[in-house]
Amino acid sequence: MKFGIMFANSGPAAQPEHATALAQLAEEAGFESLWTVEHVVVPVGYESQYPYSRDGRMPGGEEVDIPDPLVWLAWVGAHTTRINLATGILILPQRNPVVLAKEVATLDRLTGGRVLLGVGVGWLREEFEAIGVPFDERAARTDDHIEVLRALWSEGPSSHEGRFTSFPAVQSRPKPAQAGGPPIVVGGHTEAAARRAGRLGDGFFPAQGSFEKLPGLLDVMRKAAVDAGRDPDAIEVTAGGAMDVEGAKRYADLGVSRLVIPPLGWDVETLRTQLADFGERVIAPLSG
Repeated sequence: MKFGIMFANSGPAAQPEHATALAQLAEEAGFESLWTVEHVVVPVGYESQYPYSRDGRMPGGEEVDIPDPLVWLAWVGAHTTRINLATGILILPQRNPVVLAKEVATLDRLTGGRVLLGVGVGWLREEFEAIGVPFDERAARTDDHIEVLRALWSEGPSSHEGRFTSFPAVQSRPKPAQAGGPPIVVGGHTEAAARRAGRLGDGFFPAQGSFEKLPGLLDVMRKAAVDAGRDPDAIEVTAGGAMDVEGAKRYADLGVSRLVIPPLGWDVETLRTQLADFGERVIAPLSG
C-alpha cells in the first residue's frame, strides 16, 4: 500500500517555507506522493454545490489560498528527491491541452519522472463562466484533452483532429521523463467518472468513494475497461478514508493501491510530529 497527502497545496502550504517543510517531512515519513487541488478562481457567493461536503461548500471558505498546482509542484519538486508530485485533481476542461502537455512534460522531465496527473471535469459552474469555458461541455472536453496529452507526449511528431482541439503534425519537446507521459488518474465520484477511468485512465481516484460505495464504482470502472479492450487490473486505484493499518488493509482487499490523507497539521511542528507518527504507525508496517 502507498500513501499520499491530499490538499497539499492549500491554506498555509501556499507559503514557500510551509510548502517546503510539508514536502520534505512527508518524504522523510515515507509518504509516496503529494496531491494538489485546483481552482483558478472561486466566485464570491457561488451557488454550485460542492459534492464532497454535507453543506455543499468548499472547506476553507472562498478566501482560502489555492496556488496553481503545477507551479506549486515544481517548487516542492525542487526541494525533494523521491516523493511523487500529483494533481488531485487538475480541472482538465478549463485548460488548453496543447499548452498543458508542454507544462506537464517539462515538470516531469525536471523532476525525474515523478508526476502523476490527476484530472477531473470540475463542478463549479461559476468558475467555468469566469474562465469562458462552457460548463455543459466539460465531460466531452475532458475526453478530447486526454487524447491530446497522450498524443503530444508520444515520440515523434504528433497530430490530433477532435471536436475541441485540432492541429497538424507538430513537435512538442521536451518529452516527459516517463515513457508515454505521466500516468493520467481520472478523479470523480460518479459512475461517469468511473467509466472514463476504465476507458481512458491509468488510474482512478473516486474522491467521494466511501467504503460502502467504492465496490460499486470499481465494478463500473472495471466493466468499462473490459468493454474498451483494456486490462482493468492495470488501472491503479487511489482512495481516502483509512487512518490505521486495519482500515488500510480493508481498502487493499477491494483493490486500492494508494490511500491519501489530509496534512494532519497546519503548522510545521505539528506536521513534523504527526507525519512521523503516521509513518511509524501505519506506513512502515504496510511497506513492502
